[in-house]
Amino acid sequence: MKKRIAVVLFNLGGPDKLESVRPFLFNLFNDRAIISIPQPFRWLIARMISNRRTPVAREIYQKLGGGSPLLSNTLKQASALEVMLSKSFLNYDIKCFISMRYWHPMTTEAVKAVKEWGADEVILLPLYPQFSTTTSGSSFREWERVAERVRLDAKSGKICCYPKEDGFITSMVERLKRELESVGGGSRVRVLFSAHGLPQRVIDRGDPYQWAVEQTSEEIVRKLGWPGLDWRIGYQSRVGPLEWIKPYIEDEILAAGIERIGLIVVPVAFVSEHSETLVELDIEYQKVALDNGVAFYKRVGTVSEDEAFIAGLAGMVEEALVSRDVLDNIVSTRFCPKDCFSCPTAMQSSNV
Repeated sequence: MKKRIAVVLFNLGGPDKLESVRPFLFNLFNDRAIISIPQPFRWLIARMISNRRTPVAREIYQKLGGGSPLLSNTLKQASALEVMLSKSFLNYDIKCFISMRYWHPMTTEAVKAVKEWGADEVILLPLYPQFSTTTSGSSFREWERVAERVRLDAKSGKICCYPKEDGFITSMVERLKRELESVGGGSRVRVLFSAHGLPQRVIDRGDPYQWAVEQTSEEIVRKLGWPGLDWRIGYQSRVGPLEWIKPYIEDEILAAGIERIGLIVVPVAFVSEHSETLVELDIEYQKVALDNGVAFYKRVGTVSEDEAFIAGLAGMVEEALVSRDVLDNIVSTRFCPKDCFSCPTAMQSSNV
């Protein structure tokens, strides 16, 4: 029989119907990577926050037809990746699985499915190009916990992050170039790279996420090669009273309005469409822009199932499979700065 390789795609997850919004939010805020206080206090706070935020969140998902499109979009990516890998690895039986962190199919479901399929090796592949302890890190920890509990014996390897992966960057560049050409790309347009924000204290603890977002943005600009490009970074989705990483996207939008220039918004931390792009960027921030003097507001689509992006994912899986000696460890090579000590490859490579 062919050796069976399971490729597990990690993502956040999203409620599939309006009745799922409250439990989805509870699962999110009950994660110690999000709220680090011990139980049972975290449980109580998660319940309080999810109860308070449910009405607003339900309105958001109502605009999306009653649920998040994230699972269906991730299924398309998984299918495209599986087809591409199967063509490259004729001697293996390769199957892609989806493991969502906060809603179905959740980690336990994914681990059991991988075990029942009889995987010999597992490659864990986050659909987060930039590593954070709150996203990929949380998913890795949960996978390890559940895999041990259900006695999944398959050898595994983790792909940490890929903020400058060529296929990912190429897809973003091609999409951005089309938008720039559509508006003339002159001095009256600014490119605003957008990423989901995090509380500043997470970064202060050594999380490499903000540095990685900057790396992605700089690499897109470099590969685009657009002379005199005016660009900035802004962080979205800020909630609560804590200080979050800056600059805030709202402030960058208002600044563009004061200058009476147009904006092309590029989501660099999301690889498929969901509430943060379809509602937050396309509806809420667009309204802020047009109400405050921004000349025009356009948004670049996510890489989704772009061939270059899927090929980039396939290339990383291939590298992981070839490097069998590092399976059971982080497959990615460390390239983040030394002060990003929450990087999971920090103790496994001196390439800093």
